[in-house]
Amino acid sequence: MATGETGFDDVSFDLVSVQYHALKAGHDYGQYVRDAENAGHDDIAAFIREVMDQDSERARKCHEFLQRTTTTS
Repeated sequence: MATGETGFDDVSFDLVSVQYHALKAGHDYGQYVRDAENAGHDDIAAFIREVMDQDSERARKCHEFLQRTTTTS
């Protein structure tokens, strides 16, 4: 496996990066949901919850891939 400038293989670094951004976004979306609810936009709040769920699944999938790639390396 090629290693990047971080000393970690590129695939692991990429997965960690995607996972971080998905988790960070999920944290931020909580505020967006509250903002939409406070403004009376329940449909927008529901949409943002869907996006949050997608990011949560994305982070979970990254974790699964990281476990698999680090145990087989």
